[in-house]
Amino acid sequence: MTDTNPDGRDRLSRWRLVLGGHGADGVTTADGQNVALSAVDQLRDRALDDLYGPPKKGPGSLGASSPRVARWLGDIRGYFPSSVVQVMQADAMDRLGLRQLLLEPEMLRTVQPDVGLVSTLIGLGRVIPEHSRETARTVVRQVTSQLEERLRSKTVQAVSGALNRAARTRRPRHRDIDWNRTIAANLKHYQPEHRTIVPERLVGYARRSSEVQREIILCIDQSGSMAESVVYSSVFGAVLSSLRSVRTRLVVFDTEVVDLSEDLEDPVDVLFGVQLGGGTDINRALAYCQDQITQPAETILVLISDLYEGGIAEEMLRRAAAIVGSGATMIALLALSDSGHPTFDANHAAALAGIGVPAFACTPDLFPEMMAAAIERRDVGEWAAAHDIVTNHESQQ
Repeated sequence: MTDTNPDGRDRLSRWRLVLGGHGADGVTTADGQNVALSAVDQLRDRALDDLYGPPKKGPGSLGASSPRVARWLGDIRGYFPSSVVQVMQADAMDRLGLRQLLLEPEMLRTVQPDVGLVSTLIGLGRVIPEHSRETARTVVRQVTSQLEERLRSKTVQAVSGALNRAARTRRPRHRDIDWNRTIAANLKHYQPEHRTIVPERLVGYARRSSEVQREIILCIDQSGSMAESVVYSSVFGAVLSSLRSVRTRLVVFDTEVVDLSEDLEDPVDVLFGVQLGGGTDINRALAYCQDQITQPAETILVLISDLYEGGIAEEMLRRAAAIVGSGATMIALLALSDSGHPTFDANHAAALAGIGVPAFACTPDLFPEMMAAAIERRDVGEWAAAHDIVTNHESQQ
């Protein structure tokens, strides 16, 4: 590869860094000379070679000791932008076996915190040694605090607004009817011959903000593929639990079911109460959630799972149908993340949709709007379609 533009050296240098320096990259200047890297680019090249170059052995290898890796992690934060650092960290986990090295506190202090790293740490939660645990919690708290700052305002605004609207549009008891608003809403139904209005829709007084208006259950699959969804769910759980008009439960499951509702105020406690991996028994988790439903018409159950059922699938579907039949709103989120199209069981997604449980993946930024639609008892499947969210089995085709 050559470039005759005198100003093209930076572009050639980038190609040289991408292709490496092992004699076969072919990156040369217009006069046929190999591209010379600046001192800083040489450091970048060394960091890239440590990760993507041929495996090395001996005391100079990157995987030889945690101090060496800690320095490397610190170096790449100085040489590359944050987005690139996150990609390199993720690649280092797999290529260099850093999962074990990340258990050391001096290592954790050098890492660029992000959702991917938090997913790794909660996956390692049970084996992180005691002397590293507090450092790990600090890293996780930094990420969850950033996510909560990003998502809290939108969630509170969307959910609170939906609750206020729903409080006036639900069918009120006789003593709760707001007659002035009811008359105004039904003027078109005035009957001249009877000199009266036939109220097609009753409007009630809005409930006091201190009164619980909805019960929300977040039921989260702990399988390894759902790690990012678990992180975002813990943050949304904390935000929802802070609203007095909502009673929130957070339940996680694999083949066992654990209720973490008491830890909702602190997403870090929730995440370190999770055990990623293992089997999946959705039916058992739904059975537990079904037992927690005391007011079906006021309950929204959000199942966050890839729907790969390890239990009895037919019983899972029957139980989901019973929950919907009771009057509760149930939604299946195939993922709650920014990671693109998830892998999931398309047959189960389609079967759930057929019994009134819309199934689709949702980004964290759209989750507040989805909850608002559910609170207002709008058709959540139609809401997803209106937002160009691919539902059910379509994203698998």
